[in-house]
Amino acid sequence: MFLRPKWIAFHLVVVFGFVALFNLGLWQLQRLDERQSFNALVEQRFAEPVTPLEAVIADGIVNDSEQAAAIASDIEWRAVRASGTYLPDHGLRVVNRSQNGRAGDNLVVPLLLDDGRVLLVNRGFVPLTVEEPALPALSVEVTGRVHPSQERSLLGAKDPSEGVLTEVQRLDLSRLDPQIPGDLLPVYMDLLESVPGEIPGIPEPVISPDLSEGNHLSYAIQWFTFSLAVLAGWVVALRVSWRRALRPATD
Repeated sequence: MFLRPKWIAFHLVVVFGFVALFNLGLWQLQRLDERQSFNALVEQRFAEPVTPLEAVIADGIVNDSEQAAAIASDIEWRAVRASGTYLPDHGLRVVNRSQNGRAGDNLVVPLLLDDGRVLLVNRGFVPLTVEEPALPALSVEVTGRVHPSQERSLLGAKDPSEGVLTEVQRLDLSRLDPQIPGDLLPVYMDLLESVPGEIPGIPEPVISPDLSEGNHLSYAIQWFTFSLAVLAGWVVALRVSWRRALRPATD
């Protein structure tokens, strides 16, 4: 009886449901593993001492070099120190940012380094209701965490492919390179400290990443529970149908 067409369809639905739910649980475990690896990397980089920028990006390394992407990835989240001169005429805003529940922009300005290369410095977050604060000075020493060029996500907003940009959706260094004077480095900096200093709290330093493990483990347990519930329901359905089939017919 369990090989009749309607039962075969039921078996297939059960198999599909179990496999789908079980794989969702595995996917959550994979995301947990990725989150743990990310957290460990960030914690390691946060624990490292502040390093001169030239010690982690050697002379001659710029955004269009073959080594640029690998170097940028290897030093992400490290705290570095650099000195140079701001180029305010080439500043820009990274729009559609949010921080602590408020909408706003990140203020970015190129810094011409003492070695002649250029580093984009993200001064921090400014809410939409706050005016852009003036630079503390043109000649500064900055300390911050470095990051590689930002890439557009699948559904992320696009920046125009041509022309000079003053507002951008992300810091795509290859896109911005043509409009920045000098040799642009393959990383940008989230500012932690400036000498002379910024006005306290304006712009607000970019917040550190959330290093919790999130709800991935609890979600995985839920999906595995749902997959077992599907199997349990299948077994119950078989037993009930079998008992009904064996029950003597009544007038």
